[in-house]
Amino acid sequence: MNLLIFIYSMSSGGAERVTANLVNQWAKRGWRMTVVTLAGENFDFYEMHPAVQRIALDLARGSSNSIVAMVNNLRRLVALRRVLRQVRPDIAVGMMTTANVLLSLAALRLPGISVIVSERTHPPQLPIGRLWSWLRCLVYPFASRVTMLTSEGWRWLQREIPRARGVVMPNPIPYPLPISEPRLAPESVLAPERKMLLAVGRLSEEKGFDFLLSAFAELAHAHLDWDLVILGEGSLRSELERQVQVLGLTGRVHLPGRAGNMGDWYARADLYVMSSRYEGFPNALGEAMAYGCAVVSYDCDTGPRDLIRHGVDGLLVKPVGDVLALARALGQLMRDDALRTRMAAKAVEVRERYSMENILAMWEKLFDEVKS
Repeated sequence: MNLLIFIYSMSSGGAERVTANLVNQWAKRGWRMTVVTLAGENFDFYEMHPAVQRIALDLARGSSNSIVAMVNNLRRLVALRRVLRQVRPDIAVGMMTTANVLLSLAALRLPGISVIVSERTHPPQLPIGRLWSWLRCLVYPFASRVTMLTSEGWRWLQREIPRARGVVMPNPIPYPLPISEPRLAPESVLAPERKMLLAVGRLSEEKGFDFLLSAFAELAHAHLDWDLVILGEGSLRSELERQVQVLGLTGRVHLPGRAGNMGDWYARADLYVMSSRYEGFPNALGEAMAYGCAVVSYDCDTGPRDLIRHGVDGLLVKPVGDVLALARALGQLMRDDALRTRMAAKAVEVRERYSMENILAMWEKLFDEVKS
C-alpha cells in the first residue's frame, strides 16, 4: 500500500498524535508511508518511523486579508498537487477540515488516487467560517469516504452533507504509549505522598480548564492531600496562571507544560478529569482509562459518553459548565478510595474496545473498499 497523509502540522495535538500512531504502525508493516504538512518540520512533536517519508510544504503563514488568503491557498494547492503527482499514492487521507478541503481540490482529476477525508472534531462545535463550510459541502461528496469520530458526527454528516459517503472511525487508544521528547518526570512536579488529579490538553478555551480551576477551588480546602496537574501548552497559559493566583491555588495547581512520556503521568495519577466544552474523540481521556485511571468528565459533545460507562468506570457530569456539579463528582471520587479503585479496575477494559489492532483493521477494511 502506498498511503499519503495530509495534515496541517505534526505538533502536539490529538489529531497529530493519532496520525503518528497510525502511520508508525503501517510503516512497520512495510507500507510506503508519506506524511505531508502545511507547517514546517520545526513544529513536529511526535516521532515517526524512520521509513516514513516526511514532506513539509512550509506554507502555513497567516493571511492579512482575503486576497492574500486566496493567493496563499492557491500556492498550497499547487504545492500539494505537485507532491501528489510525485508520490502517486494509492490512497490520500486528509486530517481535519481545511486539510480535507485542500487535499480534495488538489487531487481533482489525478487518476488512481482515492481520497478519504477525516473530521477530527464534532463540526457543529467548531465553526470554520462561511467559505470553508461551503467548500466542505462542495467537495466532501467527491471523496471516496468521509470518516467521522462518533455516531453523532455521522448523523450530522448525513443531515448536512447527505451526498457524502460517511463512516464512523473512532481513534485507537494505544497501550502502552510510546515515549518521545520532552520527557518530564512526575516526581519533578509532585511529591510522592501527594495525590494527583490530572488533566491533559491544549491550554485553549474548548478544554474548559477555567471550569476545572473553579471546581478545584471548591475542593482544595477539604482535600489537602490532593494537587491538580494540567499538562499541555497553549494560548491561554497566562490567563489560567492568573486564575490560579486569584483563586488562591498557588502551590496546589501545576502547569508544567508538555510531556512526551504521558504513560508515566497516567500511571502516577490518582484520578483523571476532563472539563471540555466540546470534543471530537477525547484521546487523552481514553489513554488515562487504559492506564487504569477512574475518570470524571463533562458529558459534552462528543466522545466522553462513547468511552465512559457512567457509574462503572467513571462519572459523566451535566450540564457542561456547571462548576459545582463537576466539583461534586470529583469530590465523590477523591474522598472514596474504594470506589475510585473499583472504577479504575473497570476503566482498563477500554484497551480492548479501542485497541490499535481493532482500529487498524477498520481502516484497512475501508482502504480495501475504496480501492475495490
